[in-house]
Formats: sequence, C-alpha cells, structure tokens
Amino acid sequence: MKTICILGMGYIGLPTACMMANNGYEVLGIDINDGIVNNLSSGKLHIEEPDLEEVFLKAFKEGKLKVSKKVEKSDVYIIAVPTPVKEDDKADLSYVIGAAEMIKDFVSKDNLVILESTSPPGTTRNVVGSIIEKNTKLAAGTDFHLAFCPERVLPGKIIYELVNNDRVVGGFNEKSAELAKEVYRSFVKGSIYTTTLETSEFVKLAENTYRDVNIAFANELADICEEYKISIWDVVKFANMHPRVNILNPGPGVGGHCIAIDPWFIIENIRKKDTLIEKCRRINNSRPFVISNKIAEILNNIKNPKIAIFGIAYKENVGDTRESPALVIIDELSKKGFEVFIYDPCVTNYKGKLNSLDDSLNDADLLLLFAAHDTFKGISLDLIAQKMRNKNIFDTRNFYNQDEVEKAGIKYYRI
Repeated sequence: MKTICILGMGYIGLPTACMMANNGYEVLGIDINDGIVNNLSSGKLHIEEPDLEEVFLKAFKEGKLKVSKKVEKSDVYIIAVPTPVKEDDKADLSYVIGAAEMIKDFVSKDNLVILESTSPPGTTRNVVGSIIEKNTKLAAGTDFHLAFCPERVLPGKIIYELVNNDRVVGGFNEKSAELAKEVYRSFVKGSIYTTTLETSEFVKLAENTYRDVNIAFANELADICEEYKISIWDVVKFANMHPRVNILNPGPGVGGHCIAIDPWFIIENIRKKDTLIEKCRRINNSRPFVISNKIAEILNNIKNPKIAIFGIAYKENVGDTRESPALVIIDELSKKGFEVFIYDPCVTNYKGKLNSLDDSLNDADLLLLFAAHDTFKGISLDLIAQKMRNKNIFDTRNFYNQDEVEKAGIKYYRI
C-alpha cells in the first residue's frame, strides 16, 4: 500500500496526512471547504498548532502531500471528518456519511478503509462499511478491509502525541486490524494494540467520558463547598494528598470537540435511562449559566455594566474555541444587558469581535478570567486596577493569587 486518501483536513486529518506523507506514503488530502483547499494548495496553514507548519511544509514541498476537493483512486482511505452533536444530543453522522459516499465509487478489492472520526459504536461497520458494500458489492473483511483508529491527541501537542501516544486499532477482522496497524506504524512510536471495531469505538468514547464524569464530580463538589462556605480549591489540594485520590479541578464548563460531545455518543443507542453519564453532562453544561448568574449578582447595582473576558478558548494556551463554554457565557451576559469585551491573544478564528487589552479593560466593571493562558501572567494587576471602573475579578481557573489581587485593590471572586 503506497497511496493514501484522507478525507477531512482539520485538526486531526491534516496532521495525520503530514505524518504519513513524511513517512513513505503518497497522500491526497480531501476537504469540501474551498478556502481550506486553496490555502493548503498554496502552502498556507489554516490551523495554528505547534510544529505543524514544519511537517506540513516538508510534505508539501517534497510533493508527498497534495490537497483537493476530489477523491482519487488510492490504496487506503481514511475518514477524519467532524462528528458534532445534534440538538437531540445524538451524533451528527452527516459528514461521515458524506465522506463514505465520496469514496464509495473508488474503493476496490484489497483496499483499506479506516474511520478516525469519533462515533457511536457500530458506525464503522453499519454506516461506512454498509455504504461501501452496497455500492461496490464487495464484502468487508473479505474483498476490502475495514478498520477504526481513533485519535488520542491534545491540542497544543498534536504532533508530539500523534507520534508518541499508544494507539488502539479496531478491525472488521484480524487482517483488517493488522493492515491498519501497519499503516500507523509508519510514524507511531508508541504501542499499537488491535481489537474489534466496536471495542475500539467504545474505548475512544470511554476515555473522554471518564474526563467528563470526573470534571462533573469536581464541579458538583464546588457547588456543595460553596454552601458550606469551604474553599473547593483547598479541598482538592488536601484530598489529592491521599495516594489513591486524584480529584480534577472544577471550572466553568467543558469544551473542545471531544469531552463535551463524546459522552452523548455512548448512551444514544442504549436502553438504560437516567445514566450517571447523562447527569454529569448536564452538570457540566450548566456551568456557564452558573457563572453568568454569579456575575450578575456581583454587578447587581452597577448601571450599564461592562465585562472584560480574558480568554475564550476552551482551554489554556490554545486558540481552539470549539464548544467553548465561554461562548455560552458571552451569550448569557449579553442577554442580561452586559457589554462584553473579549481579549484573547491565542484566538484568531473567532466569528465575533475580539478586542485589544486596553479596550477590554478600560472602564470595565469586572474581569472574567476564563482561559488561563500563560500570556495573562505578564499583565500586571496594578495595570488592571488602574484601567477598570469597578475593580472586580472573577477567576474561573484559580489562576490568580488572591492576596496579590486584593493587595492591588481588586475584589476577588472565584469558583
């Protein structure tokens, strides 16, 4: 197998295409977005990610990676398109279905088809496999090979983790799994384990749901601690001194394209109702509303209040705003009549308006620290106090030192 066609040039598809192109394969990247195709075809990235530009330019300049809107005959087809969640909390598989429809006329005997998109168990077999089987009359596992291999990377460390993290590959049968393992082995230094399609699909969902459940536990503890007038941060610190306890930090909600979405995929096709997973999802989804209500209470007596938000990315030191709870908070504050200014030097692809540091702080009544970017450490508290009209900080990440904030003459609030 020498040629690979990867559908979806996003946060996972593009880095994966670059790694495979730099490790022995001729790679064709497919995307339906004209802007993305045009940018990549002219050697320009549309994604900000450490080390990505270097591996992309190497593959691009050596002619090992090409980008198009049109699929071509290949040995391997990898689907790495988004799987968002719909309003009914079920997986939106339209992009996966669209990708399978795009390759169905090209898949032939002995080809390998791999789904990377995070999906409910059964998607690889019953959606991707079925579309190809119906169109080609080829049998999965016999005439063509079918596998699922989920990504396991962290934004900000995608290139490093693509290479060094362990991978789990699920196959329609053992042959499919082994062939897919061989493809990823071209650049993965971590261990690669093989299993069944549905097991590998579920493993990916379980990993992210584990995080969501534990964050919900921390957030519920935070609410209870508030009633007791106890610091949740002290509770977490001291409880984690126990050798078998590792409570995560509470926060303003869960974002990103994985943890905030994947738990719904686990439970959408099961008969069991009122699950712990669903309850935890509801807890984390409620956090932006809790935060916006607390801000409204703090500024209850202030006329025409202005909020400065530091950071709207869903996590620190990245520019990714997908599913960020900050967007919900902005919407809620705006509905309450607050003027919201946003300062985030990490974010470039935001459809709304971003503001300068000065414009955000000038005459602000409250600074909401949402994403704990390292760059915010360089902004002096004295400068913040000097520019604000009413001096309040609401810290959702335990980012600031309370004594230092109060020494600067600023009232300090936190989760």
